[in-house]
Amino acid sequence: MKKVLMFGASGQIGRHLVRKLTKNNYTVTAVTRNSHQKGYILKTQANAGYLNIVEASIFDEEKIRTLISNTDICINLIGILYEKNKINNFENIHSKFPYLISKISNEHSIKQFIHLSSLGIENSIDSNYANSKLNGEKNIKKNFPKAVIFRPSIVYSVDDNFTTNFMSLLSLLPFFPLYYNGSTKFSPIHCSDLAEIIYYAISKNINSLTLECIGPEVISFKEILQRLLKLIDKKRLLIPMPISIAKLSAIFFQFFPSPLITLDQIRLLKYDNIQSGKYKTNLDIGFKNLKYFNEEVEKYCYMWKKGGEFSRKK
Repeated sequence: MKKVLMFGASGQIGRHLVRKLTKNNYTVTAVTRNSHQKGYILKTQANAGYLNIVEASIFDEEKIRTLISNTDICINLIGILYEKNKINNFENIHSKFPYLISKISNEHSIKQFIHLSSLGIENSIDSNYANSKLNGEKNIKKNFPKAVIFRPSIVYSVDDNFTTNFMSLLSLLPFFPLYYNGSTKFSPIHCSDLAEIIYYAISKNINSLTLECIGPEVISFKEILQRLLKLIDKKRLLIPMPISIAKLSAIFFQFFPSPLITLDQIRLLKYDNIQSGKYKTNLDIGFKNLKYFNEEVEKYCYMWKKGGEFSRKK
């Protein structure tokens, strides 16, 4: 029975992956900053004996070293979309932490190191988020050359912060701004498909690979909003917003605890989030996506419809 150490297990991807791994006789040690806050979520993801929850700071090198010394596979799913403070910033989370755990993993000669990055970061040269992710990848490859790095496009599910946030905003606002005319392209991948791809790499003992993880469709930002509006039976104006005004609004929103959009995210939206052609994709390793955007979002969009669950099709 192989032992897996997972950072970021309480997120949407982590929970799917914990279920997949433990169902297939892997024991998982899930590291969380706050076991009282996240533990109850994680405890429901696996049968007793297959999941161990450990509370630890990702900056506690001594504890991390002990945890890695007792595992076969290390998985890092930790990432942030915006910087919260001087500690929880892009450099610490996306660059320094991957450097630390990949270095320790190499010292202990673990069998596999799995890291979750992002699609399109090589093109987004003016984004702090993208640069920190890219530096994290470079640090990992330097310390653990056999690492497997996954670069997914937008990941969605009922537990995401993407489709759910947009449906909430579209339900409330009479109009919605389109940045860069809504032309930015994405290849959304369902969370369960991404978990299956990661599990496939683990079960097949794949190493030394950077893999772009894409869904079966390429959809523009404007089209995503149009699809969501149709799914929740709403009509809203989608208005192109000048970038100068968008930047001013982002400066205002950045003061919120959970900002709607940041300056860095506006910079990211300049660049498409689709297959680059430089790396293999999940299709190249024989994994075809099973889930399409509309079909999956339809399963949970009723929460934003008039009538809520009573609007569901029987």
